[in-house]
Amino acid sequence: MADIVNLRQFKKLKARTERETLAEQNRTLHGRTKAEKQRDQLTSERADKFVDGHRRERDPEKSDR
Repeated sequence: MADIVNLRQFKKLKARTERETLAEQNRTLHGRTKAEKQRDQLTSERADKFVDGHRRERDPEKSDR
């Protein structure tokens, strides 16, 4: 005899596995830890300060004097 399968449970299980695979894909594409975001922001700020500090002509609005 064949096993009886509850289609409602089968559909729910299939939908759950599809959501899990989609979530895993999104985590790999978009997921970054808070520390990684802070590190990237800090390096960006340092680079901006470095470039601003080595400009030949300074903006009158930004100058302290």
